[in-house]
Amino acid sequence: MKPEKNFWSGKKVLVTGHTGFKGAWLSFWLRTMGAKVTGLSLPPISNPNLFSLLALEKETDSHIVDIRDRSQLIVAMQASGVEIVFHLAAQALVRESYKNAAETFETNFGGTCNLLEGLRQCPSVKAAVIVTTDKVYRNAELAQPFVETDALGGHDPYSASKAAAEILVESYRESFFRNQGVAVATARAGNVIGGGDWSPERLLPDCMKAWAAGQVVEIRMPDAVRPWQHVLDPLAGYMVLAQKLWNQPALASSYNFGPDAEGAATVREAVSLARDNWGQAEVNFWETNSGPKEAKFLRLSNAKARSVLGVNPVWPLDAAVGRSVRWYKDLANTSARELCARDIKAFEQELQ
Repeated sequence: MKPEKNFWSGKKVLVTGHTGFKGAWLSFWLRTMGAKVTGLSLPPISNPNLFSLLALEKETDSHIVDIRDRSQLIVAMQASGVEIVFHLAAQALVRESYKNAAETFETNFGGTCNLLEGLRQCPSVKAAVIVTTDKVYRNAELAQPFVETDALGGHDPYSASKAAAEILVESYRESFFRNQGVAVATARAGNVIGGGDWSPERLLPDCMKAWAAGQVVEIRMPDAVRPWQHVLDPLAGYMVLAQKLWNQPALASSYNFGPDAEGAATVREAVSLARDNWGQAEVNFWETNSGPKEAKFLRLSNAKARSVLGVNPVWPLDAAVGRSVRWYKDLANTSARELCARDIKAFEQELQ
């Protein structure tokens, strides 16, 4: 299965968080397939940012909306006549959630609740994909891949807020949406990398910024294991999931989107690959981490996405890192639109 241009052409699609890294990539990809995209989000958090570089304010019906404002959110949703929703808006940083726990819960749990209320009041909607995270699982540091039926939990506010959002979605699905005929699923994706991310406290962006300035990258948890994947892999999964939900609403449930077993690698391995692709770069791997608690081992099983949706990972870790680093290096001489179009074309060719 792959994202089908014939399916998306002319579809009215809402993307929350469209000014963010993943949201901008998704909005751009949908537009290349002819979808009519409405975006709801706060302003971009970084300068530069992919949303602006792709000129998505002109490409989409873009609205600056705080998802914590329920009335404003619902008005914008109803006005769009949306048929399919991708909910990506979130406070997405673990360390930030320790600093601003209440705001994290208000955005990730309260904002999701507002969106679900909006879905109840938008009769045009047929399917929605609510994006959470691979960190929704109760992690006992056993280093085994999580499956969708594993217990939810979260030690840090970010993980807990996303796990709570998963429970919220299930409640609304069983209480309202199954009878209403709206297929609402959740998507749990692994650690995402790719060109165009300048968000703070993220591994690859931190490396790119430091190396471009001739600085040493400080890596605080080099032996932490994460399910790395190029941004196009989970985005393709989200779109295929929405395609399936359109005709088979009974498939509405939770789905992991992550790499195969070899794609789960340590931070040290991912950074070393990035350094090899960048050239002339220095890294300092910390022996101990003095920061707040974060999981050391995190792996996802993608078996359900494979068997139910026909979604298979496309780019292994070396390709994902290599393409990401190349994107940043080539930005000096090539536009972001060309670079994103190039990666999407290469990705789609792999799916032939």
